[in-house]
Amino acid sequence: MKTVRLGRTELLVTKPAMGCLPIQRRDFADAETILRAAYDGGINYFDTANAYSDSEEKIGRALSDVREKIVISTKSAARDRKGCMEHIELSLKRMNTDYIDLFQFHQCEVLPDPEDPDGAFAAALEAKRQGKICHIGITSHRIEVAEAAIASGNFETLQFPFSYISTDRDLALAEKCKAADMGFIAMKGLAGGLLNNARLCAAFMNEYDNVAPIWGIQTMEQLNEWLALAEEDPRVDDAMRAAMAADKEELGTSFCRGCGYCMPCPAGIEINMSARMNMLLRRAPWQTYCTPEWVEKMNRIDNCIGCYQCASKCPYQLDTPNLLKFMLKDYREFYEAHKHLL
Repeated sequence: MKTVRLGRTELLVTKPAMGCLPIQRRDFADAETILRAAYDGGINYFDTANAYSDSEEKIGRALSDVREKIVISTKSAARDRKGCMEHIELSLKRMNTDYIDLFQFHQCEVLPDPEDPDGAFAAALEAKRQGKICHIGITSHRIEVAEAAIASGNFETLQFPFSYISTDRDLALAEKCKAADMGFIAMKGLAGGLLNNARLCAAFMNEYDNVAPIWGIQTMEQLNEWLALAEEDPRVDDAMRAAMAADKEELGTSFCRGCGYCMPCPAGIEINMSARMNMLLRRAPWQTYCTPEWVEKMNRIDNCIGCYQCASKCPYQLDTPNLLKFMLKDYREFYEAHKHLL
């Protein structure tokens, strides 16, 4: 299986790698089966986080006996030294290991300060000195934070949303990381589930020799599809390029990535789902989003007070209130046209 060097960490990780957020939705037996099958299929890189409920514990149960043959990355959203150190210790315990290959600051809105003795970076440095973590990285949904992280030289890897509908500025991160000898880990390669052609997504990732995509996997069918694509190693052709361009044009700059930085909403609107409802209706089983519960959630958009707090926090500069109004209008039209099928 193809491997990617994560910059100056010198870690060689498989392409594809496994994102372990979804396995928290499976029971322990199913999760262990999937994780072990991923390892047996050739995957050596498993990415998780302290916040992913029992994901770390499932990795520990399934893979502790092959610990030296795999690469594990995890994350903490703690911003203080004490909390971050507690998360590192908990991760070690959960995964039944005495070291973490790559520790990442999770969903950063600002860069952790390596000079703050009471900050999370101080905890990571101490844990690294103790041999509890080997390398330090950062994850974010904010392009300004990602660019600043590369320029700072303080982080060995960057994890960022990256797909063929990403903006040119987002796509440029891959080359910036390469120039800085920094590992680049691509999350949300399926754009939060809105892209449904795995072969197209895999081919896109193959355009970048320094990008390590992590695919969220929660079923054997999904795992087998990624393993088959790794063997096929598809390359972008003219037809693929046209399909990618069509998707990018459709989703465009109004595409909500669902990152949730706009939340909470003072009017109780579930913005991170509601603002991408038209894509969910057309790219996922639509019945899921036409339940009485979802009708009520979407109708909350009528309660928008126009405070623009959501827009001010959006890392993609979306006009979120107007986007929500468009989504509600489209949703009501779709619901009326399809409710007889429920």
